Amino acid sequence: MPKKSNSHTHPAQQESDGTRPEPTEQTFPVVGVGASAGGLDAFTKLLKNLPADTGMAFVLVQHLDPKHVSLLPELLGRASSMPVAEVSDGTRIKPNYVYVMPPNYSLAILHGVLHLMPRPDGLGKHLPIDDFLSSLAEDRHSNAIGVILSGTASDGTLGMRSIKLEGGITFAQSEDSAEYDGMPHSAIAAGHVDFVLTPEEIGKELVRIARHPYLRPEETGPRGELVSEGGDNLNKIFVLLRSRTGNDFTYYKHSTIRRRIKRRMVLHQLEKIEDYVKYLQKQPGELDALFQDILINVTSFFRDPETFDALQQEVFPALIEQRSAEQSLRIWVPGCSTGEEVYSVAITLLEFLGERASNTHIQIFASDIDDKAIDIARQGIYPESIRDVIAPGRLQRFFVKTPSGYQISKIIRDICVFALQNVAKDPPFSRLDLICCRNLMIYLGAVLQKKVLHTFHYALRPGRFLMLGTSETIGSFADLFATVDKKSKIYAKKSVATLPGYDFTTLPHAPMSAADQTAPARAPSALDLQHEAERLILTTYGPPGVIINQDLQILHFRGQTGPYIEPSPGSASLNLLKMARQDLVLELRSVVNQAIKERSKARKEGVRIRSDGGYRMVNLQVLPLAEEGATEPHFLVLFEPSNETPAVSPRDAETPDTTNLRIQTLEQELLSSREYMQSIIEEQEATNEELQSANEEIQSANEELQSTNEELETAKEELQSTNEELSTINEEHENRNLELMSSNNDLANLLASVELAIVILSDDLRIRRFTPTAKTLLNLIDADIGRPIGNIRPNVNIPDLEKQVREVIDTMSAQSSEVQDRDGRCYTLSIRPYKTLDNRIEGVVMSFINIDSTKKAEQMHQILQQERRLAAVVRDSHDAVTMQDFAGRILAWNRRAQEMYGYTEEEALQLNISVLTSQKNQEEMRDLIERLKRGEHILPFETTRITKDGREINVWLTVSALLGESGNPAAIATTEKEV
Repeated sequence: MPKKSNSHTHPAQQESDGTRPEPTEQTFPVVGVGASAGGLDAFTKLLKNLPADTGMAFVLVQHLDPKHVSLLPELLGRASSMPVAEVSDGTRIKPNYVYVMPPNYSLAILHGVLHLMPRPDGLGKHLPIDDFLSSLAEDRHSNAIGVILSGTASDGTLGMRSIKLEGGITFAQSEDSAEYDGMPHSAIAAGHVDFVLTPEEIGKELVRIARHPYLRPEETGPRGELVSEGGDNLNKIFVLLRSRTGNDFTYYKHSTIRRRIKRRMVLHQLEKIEDYVKYLQKQPGELDALFQDILINVTSFFRDPETFDALQQEVFPALIEQRSAEQSLRIWVPGCSTGEEVYSVAITLLEFLGERASNTHIQIFASDIDDKAIDIARQGIYPESIRDVIAPGRLQRFFVKTPSGYQISKIIRDICVFALQNVAKDPPFSRLDLICCRNLMIYLGAVLQKKVLHTFHYALRPGRFLMLGTSETIGSFADLFATVDKKSKIYAKKSVATLPGYDFTTLPHAPMSAADQTAPARAPSALDLQHEAERLILTTYGPPGVIINQDLQILHFRGQTGPYIEPSPGSASLNLLKMARQDLVLELRSVVNQAIKERSKARKEGVRIRSDGGYRMVNLQVLPLAEEGATEPHFLVLFEPSNETPAVSPRDAETPDTTNLRIQTLEQELLSSREYMQSIIEEQEATNEELQSANEEIQSANEELQSTNEELETAKEELQSTNEELSTINEEHENRNLELMSSNNDLANLLASVELAIVILSDDLRIRRFTPTAKTLLNLIDADIGRPIGNIRPNVNIPDLEKQVREVIDTMSAQSSEVQDRDGRCYTLSIRPYKTLDNRIEGVVMSFINIDSTKKAEQMHQILQQERRLAAVVRDSHDAVTMQDFAGRILAWNRRAQEMYGYTEEEALQLNISVLTSQKNQEEMRDLIERLKRGEHILPFETTRITKDGREINVWLTVSALLGESGNPAAIATTEKEV
């Protein structure tokens, strides 16, 4: 049945000259035009190329001086064939009119009515073009058209993005025709522009678009017919897309895809979907453009801030408490788009961890089917406009300023791995702690929603978390996920016993070779025999039983439970009460409910059941299972045969004993039924209260979902998949390996070319890297990398090395000292803190500079100075000063010695000291020399000397030994004073 038209135009109102009728206010397009410096001339040229009956409304938003009255309406009215008016608050737009925003306001549109909004204060950033275009996209959706003309800066870029995401059409003035190309260039560079034309060409293209049937519902009937009637053609487009991109959009929401197809048809002047299919076949590049249009990359930093608060308050604390020291913290963000959501999660996690972040191994996986978005996310570079949504503290800590905007710091990019992946068909990541999938499910059909939810359930660790968007829910999959925070849409994985519903492709079994068939059987080991013996004992003597959860679903069978449990007719079920034999149901229900309610073991003895034409007794016991880290309780139900009462056959049923027994049994069953009914009444009352509360919440949720979600249908299907993580992140690793290889090559060549001994230590004092010169000096080998520096025995004496390094790390100030190696060579040891690019201290850099030659030169200079001073003292002394070796040869002779003994210095240096010694003192002097050789100290004494002319004189003699370089006596020095 065709839809009724909303047009209020009477046929008599149509012009006889063939002009088209007035479009309804809900259907005609609205063109938002943004301009700044140089925009008046561009807009004038645009208006001159527009007729009076385009069927569109035009709204001009320009940067104006807030203190001056605008003359734009008057100036533009001269160039336009349409009426031009300045906007007043509450103006309802009409087609074939031009509206100009007044100064000192911002502009918004709601249900076709223009509203003047207060201009932000001086501290706020005034972006009137972005504000209006974003408002226009929300109000008109695919009927919004954006145009950016000449201007500086980047106002309008985000607004153009909003229009394109809603299925609208966007234009930008060509940069060479713009007087100021800042605004057009920004929009074009961001990839949000469909047409780049001169103002004259933009006007002509708008006229062509205005005549397209998609924008003329009064001629084509209801709006969806262009595409909705072509179901087969839509499937053909899906086939072409799958062949081109490898992605199947069959089970995506068709309403969204139809809008995107309509948009592409408008751009290419195609009126029938059949023609568009042919166009796709001829132009494969259009498939890429359609693919990009279908991928709705709607994301931003810290979208819905209260959701990230919930992560810090409810999810991250639980993950840290349940994590072992060696376990990685693994997070997956499917449908990551350009990465803002991924980095927001990473920043929130690092802020929560604080100082614990360095000791926590974090892995954040992000995936998307859009390779262009993945490339942007890997680079992590975003425009300067993110300053409006990110707090200054976060911006300073986690971002680095670049010429084109801001880049995520390397410490965050290192923990985020981006990969191309289709969540609906590719193997997921596994052993995850958190999956953050926000606003992806709303674009998927019911079938894909089922598959994706089962994928998430498989990929999560038990009890870990799934976070969905504000317009999404798990629907009827409450058996897979438990609600943690309903407002923030956070859920926890449940343990379920259902079998997977996903079909895997299995490889054919290889035939056995002859060698395999004739190979001798392996002899059982002692451990195998022990296990077999334990199995027989449990089978023979252990009571049969089952493991159940609190929903009474059987998770595991233990032993032969056939006498007590059997499949029931009808739909297959693993519910304990549905599978239990009829005689056991009442007692079993009672004892299980008691154990679940009290969380303790419960037992029921003497339950009579039919067996082999008679009756026998069985004891029921329910035991809670203590499981570490379990999110829901499990219970072991045991069936223990009882020998207290013998079996009774139906033939003996009339005897008094059996009658009494039957009465007792019925009384027990009645008592159990009463207890069970009482518990059911209590549970029913509690359930009614919960249902009443749930009903109110459901009504509220339905109101939200009705306004944001077009279709929500979910059903139950299970999925099991395998994880091939290395194959999905291989591309990312290759890129990083190339960067690391280049950096390592540069660093290795730099260190090899520097002839200095340099050692880099980590903050735990382990060796990270060293130069070739440091090998010999510090006695290092290549295997020492990673060893603590305290375990190394270097060839250099460095006292308190570890203490010095710790002081440098703690104080962040360099230290310098002089050290010596075992050969006596001197070095200057410099210890400086090792700083990362983000200004963190992660160790020290030790460098050794050889100063041995400089040190020796200083020492030699000091010795020469000392020798000169000593020579002057000896030469001018009032006592005779001589020096001789241990053979008696005179080595030094001062002026006073010449005066006392008559020999000149030249004569004395040719003599032996014995010429000065009298015959009677010769033996005394030889004994004196031997004592000096042994290092003994000789006290001054009086003796006799012989002069050159043969006179004997008495002298006071002081004798001392001179030491050589080895520290042993090498010569004798004497001081002689005449008595």
